[in-house]
Amino acid sequence: MDVLSDAIAAMRSGRPYSALTEADGPWSREFPDFAGARLHVVLVGAIKVVLPGREPVSLTPGDAVVLPRGGAHELVDAGVRTRLLCGAFQLEQARPHPLLAELPELLVQTARAGEHAPLQGIISVLGAELAEVRAGRDAVLPSLLEVLLVYLLRAWMDEHGDGRNWDAAMRDPVVGKALRAIHQDPAAPWTVEGMGAAAGLSRAAFARRFSQLVGQPPLGYLTWWRLALAARMLRTTDSTLAVIADRCGYGSQFAFANAFKREYGVSAGRYRRLRRSDHEHIGEWERPG
Repeated sequence: MDVLSDAIAAMRSGRPYSALTEADGPWSREFPDFAGARLHVVLVGAIKVVLPGREPVSLTPGDAVVLPRGGAHELVDAGVRTRLLCGAFQLEQARPHPLLAELPELLVQTARAGEHAPLQGIISVLGAELAEVRAGRDAVLPSLLEVLLVYLLRAWMDEHGDGRNWDAAMRDPVVGKALRAIHQDPAAPWTVEGMGAAAGLSRAAFARRFSQLVGQPPLGYLTWWRLALAARMLRTTDSTLAVIADRCGYGSQFAFANAFKREYGVSAGRYRRLRRSDHEHIGEWERPG
């Protein structure tokens, strides 16, 4: 998988939730802080998105917002009948992937004629699925919602990502290639020398370039990513610690257990017992009104 897809997959805990909401007349809806990401897309009408300490953001049909860290906000009507597509994703917040952690608290993606056609297409498909209960709906909705989140993040990064460390890292011909290789095979016996040689750079030059863009040394990120994958497997599977250790690049269960406890502050077994309850469906929020 690529870095963005992996970042979302590794942090996800529980089943995403989506809803189609219609409102007419004066209304508002407050959304408290949420351990995950939220998104809102205007299908018909207009709304204002209000965050504490910020000027309201106005949205019209086709416009969308993403709150990567689920910050508290309010939706307020703009005096017209409105139809909204809303979504929520439970995400691991204690140890977020740095790619998502560096995003601002609110991403605004405005609709423009002829631009981001695939994004507008997935919005239409998801809206149609929510509007009518049909066979297979429960299987389709979570996948469509995750695709929508990826498309929104991709579109925003294409327009606003320049200068951000992780966007630059993924686009960099050397560091981006190394990141993709790590994500494709995290269990491989990676070394800084090997990564540098594959990129045609010396060990020192590669390490310096990687650290500058990613924010940590190559082996530091590799360890971080391996343990993030392990944490997801502990939350969402019944795999034994030995199997998880092997899939995440640790030579023994003992080495994995020590590394995990050092990073997370609890044993892998205790983490599994504490966090398995997170892998649940998000309850519905009430309609604005």
